[in-house]
Amino acid sequence: MNDVATQGVHKGLVGVVADVTAVSKVMPETNSLTYRGYPVQDLADQCRFEEVAYLLLEGELPTRRQLNAFRKAEAAERGISRALIRVLEEFPRKAHPMDAIRTAVSFMGMEDPEGRDTSVEATRRKALRLYAKIPTAIAAIARLRKGLRPIRPKPELGFAENIFHMFFGKVPEPAIVKAFDASMTLYAEHSFNASTFTARTVTSTQADIHAAVTAAIAALKGPLHGGANEAVMHMLKQVGTPARARGWIDDKLEHRALVMGFGHRVYRSGDSRVPTMAKYRDEVARLRGGEKWLEISRILAEEMLARKGIHPNLDFPAGPTYYMMGFEIDFFTPLFVASRITGWSAHVLEQMQDNRLIRPLSHYVGAAERKVVPLRARG
Repeated sequence: MNDVATQGVHKGLVGVVADVTAVSKVMPETNSLTYRGYPVQDLADQCRFEEVAYLLLEGELPTRRQLNAFRKAEAAERGISRALIRVLEEFPRKAHPMDAIRTAVSFMGMEDPEGRDTSVEATRRKALRLYAKIPTAIAAIARLRKGLRPIRPKPELGFAENIFHMFFGKVPEPAIVKAFDASMTLYAEHSFNASTFTARTVTSTQADIHAAVTAAIAALKGPLHGGANEAVMHMLKQVGTPARARGWIDDKLEHRALVMGFGHRVYRSGDSRVPTMAKYRDEVARLRGGEKWLEISRILAEEMLARKGIHPNLDFPAGPTYYMMGFEIDFFTPLFVASRITGWSAHVLEQMQDNRLIRPLSHYVGAAERKVVPLRARG
């Protein structure tokens, strides 16, 4: 590619400001991710995920009365149809759960009573239904592929407790629930990341929110985005023991291989979400006997910082946390979906308020214009 001819090209849209948003920002002076102005680490420690979901969708933290109404509305929408369960039963057992939940959300769009209504008011109601139903569908997928029947949601349980109930048939001790709840907050939103920008791009065409979320899930699947939390746990299992950790990282760095869970395009001094998630990971490890994963993680993080100057990102502590909670590795990214649906929905609604079709230009570097040679003359 000719460097002179492509001076205005920003590969990966690096440094390009595509639009304005009031949903979230990484504050450069504190290196802190904020949702609607609130530091995410404070939200994770001091609020339930339901409060954060309300904040992202409505713009402000709820009063007790508003939160109770929001919880009641969400709990009433948790159930998924028998038709959707039949569809899930037909999925290949070896299908990746991200493919399954992507297809399930698309099916929900066809079922939704307001599926074709793209007004802001209808989209807000559909966003609530997606927030409520996606965890139910994910848990159903997890059980069906094991030959087990789905467990119905319990409206009296909180968001995090209900996910454990639907996956495992029981709710663990409060410290485990709090760690999971905090991870949902930390994963909920992150400005114009790849999946969110995908959702906004689809929304800009005036497609419905189910179409936007289906596309966002497809973007989130990749290991350079949401799939990284799965890749981190596969990596830790490959290392196996703390004694092997330094030799393993030596080999990876020598061969310039990608080490998952490190680095971030936005953060240069470390992901501000990591200390909070690491705190909860450590507590889960204490309760679940996962000290081995902590020691491997410590060694890898120290080596990467000392030798490459690269800090871990949120996926690095989140992956082993979910693993120690009992979730299967290929369900880590679907759990990310259960959280990020709130951020996606906030951006879909924001895009709708002042919409313009997202249609960037490209710099053509192919062949010059030429004549078509008839087949008979091409030999």
